[in-house]
Amino acid sequence: MAKTHWKPGTIVYPIPAVMVSCGENPDEYNILTVAWTGTINSDPPMCYISVRPGRHSYEIIKRTGEFIINLTTERLAKATDWCGCRSGRKYNKWKEMNLTPVPAQKVKAPTIGESPVNIECKVKNIVELGSHHMFVAEVVGVTVDDRFMNDENAFSFAKAKPLVYSHGHYFGLGKNIGKFGWSVEKKKK
Repeated sequence: MAKTHWKPGTIVYPIPAVMVSCGENPDEYNILTVAWTGTINSDPPMCYISVRPGRHSYEIIKRTGEFIINLTTERLAKATDWCGCRSGRKYNKWKEMNLTPVPAQKVKAPTIGESPVNIECKVKNIVELGSHHMFVAEVVGVTVDDRFMNDENAFSFAKAKPLVYSHGHYFGLGKNIGKFGWSVEKKKK
């Protein structure tokens, strides 16, 4: 089997494409699209976002120490892309994309009402990595839209149709192949 060697790069794909909301009051509320995000700890629950220091939201998040990771859907694809291409210095992204700022439970930043899942975060550490700085954060609250719950009262990815990012493109997710542990579980008789 032939393989081609590439120069080092970020080729872990697909990854979530999320909209991060920030700001302490309506005059500074902003939305930043982020693909460098993920889970980094279970107890306490922690995640991260990596942001270029030149981005408008960077200083807001650094000053307030709070942000919200808003999961996206296929339906939110245009807003997700647009909010990543336009600066909050020049545009009110909420108005331009018809998104609804909704008060969060634990932080001052607003959630995005149209997002199926809103993950409220408080910054614990900022790691300067190079082109991006990583905001390491503790998850202090999670809100889930009831419309995306299934009959077992669990979040339904099939209903939400999550949006992911892969090497410069946005994609929806395909069919469910199996749940965690399916390859080793004992067959029911």
